[in-house]
Amino acid sequence: MEITASTLDGYQTLINQCYFAMERYFYGTDNWMTLTEGNTDLWTYQANKSTSWTQWFWFYAGAAPNTTYTNNWWNGTYDGIGSCNNAIALADLAPFRSEDDRNKVVAEAHFLRAIYYFNAVEQFGEVTLITEPVSDIDFHPERTDPLTVYKEVIIPDLEFAFQWLPVGDYSTTTRPTQKAALGFLAKVCLQTVEYDESKEYAAKALEYAKMLIEDSEAGGTQYNAYMYPTYDEVFAEENNWANKEALWKHRWYSGEDGHGSSNGNYKLNRNNEYFYCKVTNFGARVDNQEARLAWGGYPSGIFMPSQHLLNLYVQRDGSLDPRFHKSFQTEWDANSEYTWDEAAVNKYDRESSVLGQTLEVGDKAIKFIMPQDDNYEDEAASKLSKPYLVVDYKDVYHDENNNINMTYAYSNPSEGYTADGASENLFNYFYPSLTKHNSSNYYVANESKKRNGNLNATFMMRMAEVYLIAAEADIYVNGGSGALAYINKTRERAGADLLSGTPNLQDVLDERGRELCGEYCRFYDLKRTGMFDDKTYLEETHPDLAQFFKPEYALRPIPTTYSATLEDGGSYYQNPGY
Repeated sequence: MEITASTLDGYQTLINQCYFAMERYFYGTDNWMTLTEGNTDLWTYQANKSTSWTQWFWFYAGAAPNTTYTNNWWNGTYDGIGSCNNAIALADLAPFRSEDDRNKVVAEAHFLRAIYYFNAVEQFGEVTLITEPVSDIDFHPERTDPLTVYKEVIIPDLEFAFQWLPVGDYSTTTRPTQKAALGFLAKVCLQTVEYDESKEYAAKALEYAKMLIEDSEAGGTQYNAYMYPTYDEVFAEENNWANKEALWKHRWYSGEDGHGSSNGNYKLNRNNEYFYCKVTNFGARVDNQEARLAWGGYPSGIFMPSQHLLNLYVQRDGSLDPRFHKSFQTEWDANSEYTWDEAAVNKYDRESSVLGQTLEVGDKAIKFIMPQDDNYEDEAASKLSKPYLVVDYKDVYHDENNNINMTYAYSNPSEGYTADGASENLFNYFYPSLTKHNSSNYYVANESKKRNGNLNATFMMRMAEVYLIAAEADIYVNGGSGALAYINKTRERAGADLLSGTPNLQDVLDERGRELCGEYCRFYDLKRTGMFDDKTYLEETHPDLAQFFKPEYALRPIPTTYSATLEDGGSYYQNPGY
């Protein structure tokens, strides 16, 4: 290791190694998306069905939790921390021309170590704090409380990174810049409020957020902070690779020869797939190579919006927040010629007039309708006679109790499909599908696999979140006297109705749901704001999830593959409730 660090190229290898676990186990993987967005008020498993995946979405679905399901993440975290510790400890061996040059490079390791530890304490609570290279095996490691980890490592590492990282340009890449460090300083300082009744760092969160906000509104003259003037531009594909609003993002690359990739064939960005509903349940949508390489692509989705998430987009005047239809796909065209046969007419409760009608390629095939949509009443009244499959919000979601409809009462009963409301609901496989991660840029390994994920970038943090950090921090620091302006900044940009009055914590949480759903935030948001203190909040917003919730599930289980190697089987190291 010392030999590697003794040349500039060798030392750069040590820095590069700090990214490996983050690329392989974190961003862009189903593991990381379920750990940060699953088990929250915003999502349930596809069609709300009882399968093994519900353990990821419903706090283990009442079964004994499999404490190895966090194994890759846990091992990857400490692999990453170890790599960062090596790079930091050996920085003095590298022949940089000046101390400033050395600090600018080692700042990356400090930044990444802070990110590893931030996610570690938010997922697992107390963790073992290691800040130096380790040569001996400790079979009885101690755990350090989260606030201490924040004070001793996470915040100091980010402060160092902010001081020494380059400003970079507007289109910041995978390597962090000053605005990434400043954004995460605001984020982690805000997160400390869940551990500190005095909310010591809330003022710092507000200070750091305001530094970025002021820079963005002044044209990015100091840190290149930027927020697109319209919501549409944030997730437009042409803005993905060099997204100016992203404070930090990760890009996926394929080899120049078309073979291999920077992240491994099976570890490319699959985020778009996780939110796609099962459109292939309807015969006009078939799973083929062309479909998988189209915008949206492969229908292997696991994330279904909860009723609470959809209701967050209903504005006070009853209209839909414009972000809804800009963030979710609700219509799909046919990609195969399809003729309604008797089986499909019966299955989907269509009227007899639909029998024999044909959809050509490119015709509208599926349409999910919301009660707030224009012409909803007319469309709902004639839904059973349409030549395409109309899926009514009211057939999928309850109006009053925030659950998913698991049964359905047929208007046109036939054999196996009854009018008594006891038949399986076959419509809840079709739901609004989040498009934030969609891409038409795929890496194809070979025809049999069809594709191995997309090559676009995913944003780990973007400027809009900074405004909402400022709003929440202002509530803690100033009673919310300045919070309204920050919230309304994101709403005005989206074309949504502006709020009035003094916002409270729920207002900020709701706005974060609308703006940031699917962006690795929600589990931490609910922890920070106390929504996991008891069942009350989840009973109101996601009763299907609440029935499996215990307060100790706000922390994940330590994987048994690790704890079993410790003294006495590692029982002392496990989180409560597992």
